[in-house]
Formats: sequence, structure tokens, C-alpha cells
Amino acid sequence: MGELRVEIPEELREEMEELPNVNWKLVVRRTLKRELEEILELKRIISKSKLTEEDVEELSDKINESLAKRFRGSIKR
Repeated sequence: MGELRVEIPEELREEMEELPNVNWKLVVRRTLKRELEEILELKRIISKSKLTEEDVEELSDKINESLAKRFRGSIKR
């Protein structure tokens, strides 16, 4: 089995130590597996896409503008 060393902030380490019965190695393994599966699924979806990088940027800009407009509208109320 491979080994991965990860640095975590001291504050997080202290909080983890407050839960000594948690198997943190298992938590990390499961989290990494879940994240990897999501990334691979996105990669499969993207590989089938016919959008160009310009198309993606244009779509992203439109979404950002729409969300910003909606947010501004919600804080005016």
C-alpha cells in the first residue's frame, strides 16, 4: 500500500485530537476515493464535450453575470 503524508493546520490537528475514537486514516481514504471518483467522472464528461475553451469561457461569463444580477437583486429587497 502506498503512503501519503499530508500537512494540516495545527488548529485542525487539535480538533481531530478531540475525537480520538475516529479512524482518521479511514476517513481520509474514503474522502480521497470519493473525490477521485468525482474527478474521473468529470473527466469522462469533459472528454465527450464538443465545447471549445472559448465556448466554456463565454458560458462561464454568462452564468457569472446572471448570478451576480440575481444576488444584487436579492440584497436590494
